[in-house]
Amino acid sequence: MLRTPSSLIAGTPTDVAADLSAGAAAHLRAEGVTVARGGRTVLSGVDVTVGAGSRLAVVGENGRGKTTLLHVLAGDLPPDRGTVSRAGTLALVEQTLDVADDRTVGDLVRDAVGDALDALDRLEAATEALAAGEPDAEDAYARALEAATRLDAWDAERRVDVALAGLGACTDRGRRLSTLSVGQRYRVRLAVVLASGVDLLLLDEPTNHLDAAALDFLARRLREHPGGVAVVSHDRALLREVTTTFLDLDPSRDGRPRVHAGGYDGWVTGRRRERERWEQEHAEQVAEHAALERAADEARGRLRTGWRPDKGTGKHQRATRAGGVVRALNRRVGELDEHRVTVPEPPRALSFPALRVRRGRPLLDARGVAVAGRLRGHLDLSLAGGDRLVLTGPNGVGKSTLLAVLAGGLEPTDGEVRTHDGARVVLLSQETSTGLSAAGHEAAVRATGLLDEEALRTPVDRLSEGQRRRLHLALCLAARPDVLLLDEPTNHLSIALVDELTRALETTSCAVVVATHDRQLLADTANWPRLALGDRGPRTG
Repeated sequence: MLRTPSSLIAGTPTDVAADLSAGAAAHLRAEGVTVARGGRTVLSGVDVTVGAGSRLAVVGENGRGKTTLLHVLAGDLPPDRGTVSRAGTLALVEQTLDVADDRTVGDLVRDAVGDALDALDRLEAATEALAAGEPDAEDAYARALEAATRLDAWDAERRVDVALAGLGACTDRGRRLSTLSVGQRYRVRLAVVLASGVDLLLLDEPTNHLDAAALDFLARRLREHPGGVAVVSHDRALLREVTTTFLDLDPSRDGRPRVHAGGYDGWVTGRRRERERWEQEHAEQVAEHAALERAADEARGRLRTGWRPDKGTGKHQRATRAGGVVRALNRRVGELDEHRVTVPEPPRALSFPALRVRRGRPLLDARGVAVAGRLRGHLDLSLAGGDRLVLTGPNGVGKSTLLAVLAGGLEPTDGEVRTHDGARVVLLSQETSTGLSAAGHEAAVRATGLLDEEALRTPVDRLSEGQRRRLHLALCLAARPDVLLLDEPTNHLSIALVDELTRALETTSCAVVVATHDRQLLADTANWPRLALGDRGPRTG
């Protein structure tokens, strides 16, 4: 978890410094980093620097190498090509934590602030030696005091307590990690790293398992961190609040990653402008190639029919004219053969279907709906064309249950759900199954722009989780819904795609119901009506 500084030169690790804070000189610098796995290039030509004061977001579709890059920066994974240099202390917080042994919360605390506690022990010993008048005691005391001051050792335990409390984590130092839930283990680990005082923080999806209060604490702590931060996250709210520079690993015109300054909005603007230039250059080259193909076809046509002279024309004149037509054809064919479309085809953006649901048309009514043990109260709900609704409430109050009932996939214990005039109700469920299939819907799925041709040819059980999520969303849109139900729609989708989806939901004519904990999505839909579910039943707002 806590790393000492080292250097990687062409994939060969070499220690270059002790595990001491470098303060303002702390940095990670990657140059030309390339990593291949299983014959596939995961990272290509990555150049990035994280120094004191840096707030870097690493973004991109699932499978673009974000987590791999963090491991390369931390020194856990040597790159196939390129170099990484480091100065200062660093910590990598991964998404998983091995708890196979009897390690305790206290063990993690000791890992994080052990240097500070050891410094206090050395200072105490040096103080006693100084009081006893031992030789060289003054020099030993000065060194011990300097080390304790540099580590702010007197405050180490308090920093841990504050972080554990701020993240709502277990404070019992004797508690075995194996007895904690996955979420609690994660909170403990994140808290002790935040309290450790390391120069550079590398965080992989740090908002997992955090509630609203813990998220606020994390954002504040990362903004205040005096060192550098590099974070991989799908949490748009965290990235907006904390990060200032974006490393985008998604495909680009030349295949190299892009670095954007200006925070979240700067990244969005820079990405859009670059994508527009890419699309324009590709379209121009494709259009030029098509024009050359037409010119060659026209020349072939003239060779077949257009060169024939009027009757009575001599053989010499016919032969001369034929030769000119042949030369023109050869010139056109040569131009076509020499022309290449050198700009790769850019990835397609989301193409939301143009639905024709009449605004205000009654679509669905739920009356007195309840599900024993899963959805309390007797809920009444009506949806019409153009309606918007956000379901809120803590986990376990029945948001997913209600959506399943509205979609007709679950029978309510009480009450009924009725659709009007064959209204199509479609549900994007929270978990995506491998049982999905685009068979019979290929054209409609392709039209959404959510999957490229390679993904469409890949068996579903071999698609990544993010690709399966895209397929599920594509099938929902291909069904041309009158009512679109979305259960945690931002799960496993890239930030850029979520932004595109959010904009589309604002303008589509179908009724939309969203259940989400995503803070940015809640902010983006702040003007939508709310239905809060809870232990005492539903409340509208």
